[in-house]
Amino acid sequence: MDYEKIKEAAQNYQDDMTRFLRAIVKNPGESCDERKHIETIEAEMKKLNFDEVTIDPQGNVIGYMGNGDKILAFDAHIDTVGIGNIENWNFDPYEGYETDEEIGGRGVSDQCGGLVSAVYGAKIMKDMDLIPEGYKIMVVGTVQEEDCDGLCWQYIINEDKIRPEFVVSTEPTDGGIYRGQRGRMEIRVDVKGVSCHGSAPERGDNAIYKMADILQDVRSLNENDDADETEIKGLVKMLSPKYNPDWEEARFLGRGTVTVSQIFYTSPSRCAVADSCAVSLDRRMTFGETWESCLDEIRALPSVKKYGDDVVVSMYNYDRPSYTGCKYEIECYFPTWAIPKDHKVTKAFEDAYKHLYGETRLGNAETEAMRKARPLTDKWTFSTNGVSIMGRNGIPCIGFGPGAEAQAHAPNEKTWKADLVRCAAVYAALPTSYCK
Repeated sequence: MDYEKIKEAAQNYQDDMTRFLRAIVKNPGESCDERKHIETIEAEMKKLNFDEVTIDPQGNVIGYMGNGDKILAFDAHIDTVGIGNIENWNFDPYEGYETDEEIGGRGVSDQCGGLVSAVYGAKIMKDMDLIPEGYKIMVVGTVQEEDCDGLCWQYIINEDKIRPEFVVSTEPTDGGIYRGQRGRMEIRVDVKGVSCHGSAPERGDNAIYKMADILQDVRSLNENDDADETEIKGLVKMLSPKYNPDWEEARFLGRGTVTVSQIFYTSPSRCAVADSCAVSLDRRMTFGETWESCLDEIRALPSVKKYGDDVVVSMYNYDRPSYTGCKYEIECYFPTWAIPKDHKVTKAFEDAYKHLYGETRLGNAETEAMRKARPLTDKWTFSTNGVSIMGRNGIPCIGFGPGAEAQAHAPNEKTWKADLVRCAAVYAALPTSYCK
């Protein structure tokens, strides 16, 4: 494999990748409203002579290069979050901007840039005959990730009946190779009370007061240590071999966390005792934690047990239709996952990268010092479609994508042209490295 020619081919496509990325983000593409993004991607794949291009009933666009029976896949979610307060932007987030080094706009880092690099990486594979015999390359632009990460791959695996040998997530990785992430889940706690007139609160049973007790215990989960004498042991306990047989991978991914993200109540009026209160909890999970263990952990809190049947702890469900009208319901549970550091896919990816670009992360004048200070192989802080690919379905998944995690969901989002080029080159070299 001629690595210098791969790098040269990727560099020669820089202008095409820049044009393509700006065309995608020129229109809003929030979850469940990605149609224009999908149409732009479909047209580009056909222009580049992908061997097959389809849009499945959920709305995911899937392109193939090659005709083998075995599949190596590259995933990029192409939906975005909203723009938030437009006054926080220094430019039109959909018109974007371009300099010699940068591209700005909503979705350029999170995460349409990864789709662009994957499409052109597949083009280079075909041009240079880098698709191994018996394989085909799948590039998929997935929908609804920002709403419900992994939902799209549940559909692809279970309904489209597609199961690749491995999947590369092209989410932004700051120039590194990422082999896992903490999981997450969305928990709801409902508390019942009894209303009465606010002038005599002792006649009622204030649900907000009950919830206040529960929230103090939830806070303790996040802040306490795991000493023997600590009644509510903190989530840090999962980093200890005393409590978690998977403590080594837990330390790699980082400890779990929990925080209150929303609060709701009902009351007859502002001069009455509240008769119900509910909260949403954002629970981040490390290795060794499951949705069952996380629900049981809340149910076991002293305040929850104190209020007995007046408290219900449950997990949210997601049932919002995609832009095609497809409704594919799923629990709001997004499992922790990590591909082992010595896995064949991990080693193949590191081999492809190191032959092309050496032993460290690369960047530009703005990013290089920060990137080189970090290990080449690391993990995400946020969640990705890997929660379904590997977390739910056991398909090996690894991450490498243009852009920066810190740009995700932020105003003035940008990415770097050199990242697009490097990612396309590594993607192009990966299948041969994997099949060596």
